[in-house]
Amino acid sequence: MTPSSPAPWKPDLKLAGVLGLAAALATAALFPYLLQLMPDKLARIPLPLPVVVMAQSLQALVLLGGMSLLGLRMGHRIGLGAPLLQAWLGGTPAAARPRPQPWLAVALGAAMALLVVLASQWIDPLLPAMRNPPAHADAAASALNGLLASFYGGIVEELQLRLFLMTLLLWLVARVRGRMPGNTTFWLAILLAALLFGVGHLPAAAHIWGLDTIVVLRTLALNAVVGIACGWLYWRRGLEMAMLAHFSADLVLHVLMPLLGSGTP
Repeated sequence: MTPSSPAPWKPDLKLAGVLGLAAALATAALFPYLLQLMPDKLARIPLPLPVVVMAQSLQALVLLGGMSLLGLRMGHRIGLGAPLLQAWLGGTPAAARPRPQPWLAVALGAAMALLVVLASQWIDPLLPAMRNPPAHADAAASALNGLLASFYGGIVEELQLRLFLMTLLLWLVARVRGRMPGNTTFWLAILLAALLFGVGHLPAAAHIWGLDTIVVLRTLALNAVVGIACGWLYWRRGLEMAMLAHFSADLVLHVLMPLLGSGTP
């Protein structure tokens, strides 16, 4: 696909609508996990919880649908996108790619999650005492809440950080330079998006521990591990494989680990 032969809008609009709806459902599914993670904070919201859930889901539908559309349109210029979904909806994938290899995505996501678990064992003893510990829940309830929250990570965060933000960074470089970004630029975009992925988790970490230096470094580093893997998959295999890897990582961290008696907030 070249600028002289722009991709049609209709398939991208349809796909953006599908992704926006998926983001809305994933946002609603996140709330049981939030109720466990920060019950006091949600209790202070002066609205009934169903109203809050509906409002947040509608906001996700609109915002993530719009961000997805922008990401898809920009992606045509730089060879990024969601090739499987684009082909399914009759659109033109941004570029020819190697086979998706979903088992590679699952294995990479799970491996990064295990790396996070191992690093947490070393870092977590250095953390300050929790200011607002998560609400107590048995292993089955924690795992179920983690399963539901995993859809948010795999869908919403990938739409924000990879399809929109990473694509935007590379598209801007392509516009300024008038040519495709090189591998170094792709890696810089992957690293920046991964760092911002960690920044997005700082409010939750601040609620639990406060923002000591070790808390900030832990939050940025551990989230960047998963973010870098997802960024590479987005570049090389497409958005769907980044989503699958992120979802697989969250299953290990928020489903398997609670069932084993350990969790990673």
